[in-house]
Amino acid sequence: MPYKMITQLPDGVKNNLPKHAQEIYKEAFNSAEEQYGEEGRAHRVAWGAVEQKYEKNDKGNWVQK
Repeated sequence: MPYKMITQLPDGVKNNLPKHAQEIYKEAFNSAEEQYGEEGRAHRVAWGAVEQKYEKNDKGNWVQK
């Protein structure tokens, strides 16, 4: 199921990632889901895309690299 808006993202994504990272996640998920047709794989690809630009700091918050 592709996400049309970031408000539709899973709570774990919405509640932890900054808005820009949520946009990255949404776009990567939609692309991977379309390409592979596997929701689980699409979520893994989306997290990988976020982790290329963001990392967790010492306090556990996601910050841009």
